[in-house]
Amino acid sequence: MIVGPAGTEVEPDEAVGQWERGAGAAVAGRLSGAAIERAVAMAQAGVVDGIVTAPIDKAALLAGGYDFPGHTEMLAALTGARVAMMLASDRLRVVLATTHVALRDVPRVLTRAAIVDAAQITRVGLREWFGIADPVIALCALNPHAGDGGRFGDEDTVLLAPAAREAGLVGPLAADTVFVRAIRGEFDAVIAPYHDIGMTAIKVASFGSAVNVTLGLPFPRTSPDHGTALDIAGQGVADAGSMIAAVRLAGRIVSRTHTSSSL
Repeated sequence: MIVGPAGTEVEPDEAVGQWERGAGAAVAGRLSGAAIERAVAMAQAGVVDGIVTAPIDKAALLAGGYDFPGHTEMLAALTGARVAMMLASDRLRVVLATTHVALRDVPRVLTRAAIVDAAQITRVGLREWFGIADPVIALCALNPHAGDGGRFGDEDTVLLAPAAREAGLVGPLAADTVFVRAIRGEFDAVIAPYHDIGMTAIKVASFGSAVNVTLGLPFPRTSPDHGTALDIAGQGVADAGSMIAAVRLAGRIVSRTHTSSSL
């Protein structure tokens, strides 16, 4: 079923309002937020087994009255769950220790607890949703060459290394090699210290076929690996590959969790 503004694709019970062309960002954001709320409520009530979300315009979401930097944070607030943002493809899995924050704020929010938390959620998600019994997870370093013995900062030694030991992670390993090693099969996932280093790696490796997965939720949630692409809206040229991959992965996770629960 499709949840969203009333229209030819949405059944009346799943409609969250009426959209009119040119209505503006605030209306679009309000409808987007309402659709997310409705889908989450349906999943929590057991009406659906999981949800697949389309990209949202984050500025419009705010204009519509929803003060969340993205889906991940909103889903966490709606469910009360401890979550982690994963981008996954058949080549690479990347989890973000910090998500939608400015680069200047990363040193403040990248804490030992944040890394350990992300690692714990990732390990459970890989076991339960991806069927990896004993996952090997690497931690990507924060500084060039993992600080190079303190030459380029001591955060990797003082902060990341103790967190890695506590969480059972390999690393921290320099960003310019850890993702290559993961693609070659050495690691089941890599935890990245901030948004762009992880997102760049997965999108270079698998843009258009990767899937955004919110680990830690009480139900599967997936999404495409890209944004709204408003610059090509209505032109009929958008690539649906990642959306298709998101639907398929959600189905596989649901199938796996249902099979496990019945054993």
